[in-house]
Amino acid sequence: MHDLQHIAHNLTAGDALAGVRLQRLEVLNWGTFDRHVWTLTPNGSNTLVTGDIGSGKSTLVDAITTLLVPAHRVAYNKAAGADTKERTLRSYVLGYYKSERSETTGMSKPVSLRDPNSYSVILGVFQNCGYEQTVTLAQVFWISDRHAQPARFFIGVERDLSILRDFAHFGSDIGQLRKKLRGLGAEVFDTFPPYGAWLRRRFGIENDQALELFHQTVSMKSVGNLTDFVRGHMLEPFDGAPRITALITHFDDLNRAHEAVLKAKRQIEALSPLVTDCDRHSSLLSEIDELRESREALRPYFAGLKLSLLDKRITNLTEEWERQNANVTRVEARCEALRDEQNNIRRNIAANGGDRLEWLAGEISRKEEDRNKREVKSQRYAELLRSIGEQPATDEPNFLRQRRHFATLTEAAQTREADLQNQTTEHGVSLRRDCCPSIPSKQYSPGSDSTSRKIV
Repeated sequence: MHDLQHIAHNLTAGDALAGVRLQRLEVLNWGTFDRHVWTLTPNGSNTLVTGDIGSGKSTLVDAITTLLVPAHRVAYNKAAGADTKERTLRSYVLGYYKSERSETTGMSKPVSLRDPNSYSVILGVFQNCGYEQTVTLAQVFWISDRHAQPARFFIGVERDLSILRDFAHFGSDIGQLRKKLRGLGAEVFDTFPPYGAWLRRRFGIENDQALELFHQTVSMKSVGNLTDFVRGHMLEPFDGAPRITALITHFDDLNRAHEAVLKAKRQIEALSPLVTDCDRHSSLLSEIDELRESREALRPYFAGLKLSLLDKRITNLTEEWERQNANVTRVEARCEALRDEQNNIRRNIAANGGDRLEWLAGEISRKEEDRNKREVKSQRYAELLRSIGEQPATDEPNFLRQRRHFATLTEAAQTREADLQNQTTEHGVSLRRDCCPSIPSKQYSPGSDSTSRKIV
């Protein structure tokens, strides 16, 4: 899943590396580094991490930044030059890796690799070879509130820890992991300030400005103005007016010196001997001839390779054909034996009550037909239930309870229908009495349908 490479080069081979240096970085359930413990091992040397876009380079950088920088200062995915809202601590803990668009709302939502019941760990082991000191920093994250940022605690210990050995097999309660780590001699912090003070004492960092500078230089893509960056984070404040005056005073001398250097350089370039160029030309011609001969030799070379591969392919196909032919022979013999066995079984069936089997087959067919009819009735019953907002019963007690309920509803509906019918008749009689007052009242008596039809 992650096509990453790291190249470590010791610039002071043979000498002890000075200062506190990263020996090993481990991550578990961090971003798209899922389920397994993923390890980067610089061994205190300068390290170049390479990989395709999206392979996890910035994810590892953000893990180191999270270990060393307070949460309110961290801007994730700076190494990729992304927007500050593109990644968050929650997206790294849950492992967001793509977005899906809802067909109903039309809005996009992230898709995660992990559910909220998982936990994440990032761990860094640092060493100071000069003082033979080893320090392990770690942070553990989990989702305590589905709508908030992940909860976490911080670990610092002056020994070498690892995720697989020390951050596993503690059960389902994060509190048990705290107890386990304290039993290993680690100091556990609930907030960053005491944790940051602890690591600065071990690393020999006097104030927070060094960590802020580290965070700013993680990715130079985010530095808008290099001059302002250096002034604000690397230089002590000082009065530059006298220095600027001195520079202006000596500018002419420097400019004349620069012109003299440029003139001398142009003279040297113009007077350089041509022998070097001639030798270079001869060597290039020789190299061209050698490359041309190599190119002409490629065709027969690859033809020989192809011939050997084709011979090997033919041999493999011949062996495969022989194996398949033997399998076909065995299968045909097996089929013949099965046909004989089938004939014997049919004869035995006919001799031992074959008519009973035919009757059973017919009975099975009739039962299946009856079952199909009942399924159709059941489906119709379910459709009628859904049309009135009810769900089909899944067992006999619920079905009987539904029948009693529907009987009550039927009785109530019939009573309601009778009441409505009486009200309709009464309203009709009243209407006719108002429209035709000369007609005797006995002709409008309720329930006399024949009289009502006659008046209409």
